[in-house]
This record gives sequence, C-alpha cells and structure tokens, in this order.
Amino acid sequence: MSAAVIEDRAPDAPVSMHAPRDVDLPARIVSAVRSVLGDGAGPYPLHEPEIGDLEAKYVNDCVTSGWVSTVGPFVDRLEAALGETCGVSNVFATSSGTAALHLALAALGVGEGDEVIVPSLSFVATANAVSYTGAVPHFADADEWTLGLDPRALKKHMAEACVMVGGECRAKASGRRIAAIIVMHAFGHPAEMDALQAVADEWNVPLIEDAAEALGSSYEGKPAGSLSRIAALSFNGNKIATAGGGGAVLTNDAALADRVKYLGSTAKQPHKWEYVHDETGFNYRMPSLNAAMLLAQVERLPDFIKRKRRLAARYAATFCSVQGADFMGQPPGARSNYWLNTIRLAVASQAERDAVLSAMIDDGILARPVWEPLHRLPMYEQCPKADLSMTDRLAGQLINLPSSAKLQDLMHD
Repeated sequence: MSAAVIEDRAPDAPVSMHAPRDVDLPARIVSAVRSVLGDGAGPYPLHEPEIGDLEAKYVNDCVTSGWVSTVGPFVDRLEAALGETCGVSNVFATSSGTAALHLALAALGVGEGDEVIVPSLSFVATANAVSYTGAVPHFADADEWTLGLDPRALKKHMAEACVMVGGECRAKASGRRIAAIIVMHAFGHPAEMDALQAVADEWNVPLIEDAAEALGSSYEGKPAGSLSRIAALSFNGNKIATAGGGGAVLTNDAALADRVKYLGSTAKQPHKWEYVHDETGFNYRMPSLNAAMLLAQVERLPDFIKRKRRLAARYAATFCSVQGADFMGQPPGARSNYWLNTIRLAVASQAERDAVLSAMIDDGILARPVWEPLHRLPMYEQCPKADLSMTDRLAGQLINLPSSAKLQDLMHD
C-alpha cells in the first residue's frame, strides 16, 4: 500500500465499548505487527533516533570552532532551517520542548490567576508548562479521529463554562481569565486548526500550538508550527528529529518574537558589557552542541518522513484485515509525519489493552499505551474540566507501535 492510500483513507466506523473480551486479539495484533517488521529477534524500540555521519561532522565542527555554548553559527543556522521548514519568520531554539511551551505562555502574559485550556489527552509537559506560569490547567476533550482537541466539544463547553467580561473570556466557576488555549498535535496528526481557531477567536483567546510531535506535518497545506500565533516544538531523544534534548518557539509575530528572545535569554538588557536584568527571565537557550546535531537531523527530515510514511502505509494495509483493531490514519486535510503509529482497539477496556501490550512486549515489540489522561493525575485531578468521556474512552483503546524510520528498511514487498 502506498502512502497515498493513507491520505484517502476514510475514518473507520465508531467502535463498540461493550463487545465481549476477545481472547485471541493479542495474538492477532502481534502477528500483524510481525508481518510488518519481520521475524527478527528484536527488540523493536518505540522510536529510535537515527544518528549518522552528518551529525558527527556537525558536532565535531562545533567542538573544533569553540562555539559550544548558547551563541554561535550553529544556533543561527538551525533557527533559519527550522523557520524554512515550518514556514515561520522567527525561531528561538530552547533547551527543551517544555521550556519552549512555558516560554510561549510567558510571552503571551499568562500568569497567576489565569486558566489555560489544554487537552487532557497529552503528555504531562503540556499541563506542567501551564503550572510553571502560576496558571491553572483547564482540561478539554479529544476528538476521536484527530486525537487533538475536539472543536465541537470545546465550543459547547466554552458556551456553558465561560462568559465575556470587559472583552475577556472568564471561567464562570472561578472567575479566572481564560488566557490561552493549547492545541497538541497528537502523534504527528494535526488537529482541526481552522475550527479551533474559530472558537478561540469567538472568545478572544490566543491559540498556542503544542507541535512537539508534529515537525514536518501539515494542515491544509500549511506546516505545523505555523498554524497559530505562537507554537512550540520538541527535540527530545524519541522525536522525529532530535538534539538529544531541546525545543523551539515559533512565531510570525515580530513583537512576540522579541518578547520570547528577551525572556528566554534571562531578560537581559542589551549592552556591550553591563549585566542588567529587569524582569525574572529564563535561561532557556539551546547550546550550540545540541544545535549542531539537530541541524543535521533537520536537513535529513524529508527522508525520515518519507520512510516513516511508508512504514505507516504498511501498518495501515495490514490492520485493514485485523478484526478488533484499527490503524489511526491521518485526518482529512492533514499530512502527518506519523511520529508514532497508533492503533485503536474496538473495545475501550484497560484490561484488553494491557493484555495486548503484554503480548507485544513479551514478543520484543516495545509498544506503549497512550499517556495517562492528565485530569487523572494526582496533581491535576482537582483542576477544572469539561466532559472528558472521549478522552477516558480513548485511554483504554490507543496503543503506539514501533515507529522508527529505520524500520521501513526492514520491510519486504
């Protein structure tokens, strides 16, 4: 099956939550994944970095130059390359994706006394970054096909839970300002950005892209990271392009970019020799050593995506004939990098999901479940939230499969 088949694939029919336990499902899924990956001993990691001669050359060049800290030509070259890849005019490379998201929130003025609407179906960093500002996460539900925020559910929830006061959106229950909405592109699949932006505009709330997993993905022909006023990327060791650790803030807003750079560089006033800091800033700049490695990865990104999409096409073709599990293809209007290939079980059951995971891991297939929904975590269980029934349902159904680009090289036609 070609990658084009994934692009045209219609959503599957809604799944049943009440089907009886399928005791043969784990074996069927292991067999399906093995038919894609082959019969090697494994293990097959979830997502391995692919580091080669170009990365080694750039890192060696960086070391030889002596510019190994947070200034130097490799940081400048990286930011230019990311700007071109993501279609934005301003990029600030950071020490982590969490730092990038925190910095984006801080630059928008989010702080104590605010609430920020975030998906509960996300990695914990999305909510943690909100907490770092002193604001409170306000959890919203997922769409069952994109796995990102559901714009229809969000519109309904805000109509019930929010009110406009003096041109500001405020939560009825707490009176706090709704200072931002964060949209996370789950596993590389872009969310419905046009519809989500319309909801944000209706309530005069800025939209932030958590594009940590979506480098190289696009929505309606526009790159992820360019679809809102400000966005954050991550380059952790398991991402499609890695610096070992790192992130970036993206924006086309020049004034906002200046604010990001100022706060992310310890809020230091420009001067030839004086060290004057007039706000509490953050030491969030990416070092040149990381930038050198990441620049090589970004230059190789088109090849990574090409091979990952071929792997995804093979998974999609294989799971078309697997009863009890569906492959999550890219949503309509989107082109996904397929960072993590994902299947959805027909029954929303943690016991069934865990039986499948246990069988795969015992066979050397290092699959994983989706993250524990954030509203269930102890530090966030008292936070405001919408109806999260779809998030709770998906948590018992979703499984990520091994997705390294190099796995495509193991496949046989």
